[in-house]
Amino acid sequence: MSQTGVTAFDSTLQTTNVWLNDVLDRLGWQDHHRAYHALRAVLHAMRDRLPVEQVAALAAQLPMLVRGFYYEGWHPQAKLPRERHKEEFLAHIAAAFRDDSDIDPGRITRAVLQVLQKHVSAGEVQSVKRCLPGELQELWP
Repeated sequence: MSQTGVTAFDSTLQTTNVWLNDVLDRLGWQDHHRAYHALRAVLHAMRDRLPVEQVAALAAQLPMLVRGFYYEGWHPQAKLPRERHKEEFLAHIAAAFRDDSDIDPGRITRAVLQVLQKHVSAGEVQSVKRCLPGELQELWP
């Protein structure tokens, strides 16, 4: 049965729920909102460290609903952060969960990247990895 009456919307809701359930499974969580928050935080941190062309190439492989929050608040004219270290990247994930003391930003990041690796083409994953500093590439499975 259709939830919205619009096939594209129903499809993206279903696909997004698959992605969120993958995040939940990998982290052993129960809360879908927390999984959404994890997916969003990692995607935003990564997006803000990629060149504009690579941001768009990755977005093309995301479900429509995920693509919407991936682009939320993005400023393509902004300069890429000069951060080169994993700890600096993970600090952004931790900051997104500042009200949640029971988190491990490295574990969250690795789980979300595993979900991306599962659902995004291998070629696109390799393109994204090549655009990131070496220490950030180490976070990928």
